[in-house]
Amino acid sequence: MVFKHQHFHETPPEVEAEFPPSATLEGAVSDALASAGGIDASDVTVTASGSTITLAGTVLQESEVVRAEEVARSVPGVTDVRNEMRAKGLAGF
Repeated sequence: MVFKHQHFHETPPEVEAEFPPSATLEGAVSDALASAGGIDASDVTVTASGSTITLAGTVLQESEVVRAEEVARSVPGVTDVRNEMRAKGLAGF
């Protein structure tokens, strides 16, 4: 019996890098938002599509919208953030 080294059409196999699973990335961004200061993320939803994060929901102030995007972008594995959040404002108070 003859032993042959593994080859794929005479070239070594390539390993492709994959994005982290969506649930893991969503959880990491949600955790980061929950622990970040300056954001009430209780009405914010986080959805991952590959390495793109979509933030949706409402917060009280426009500054929280900006801060949430900054926090999401800082999470390892996130390459893009779609920010669909809205600020309620303090009208009526």
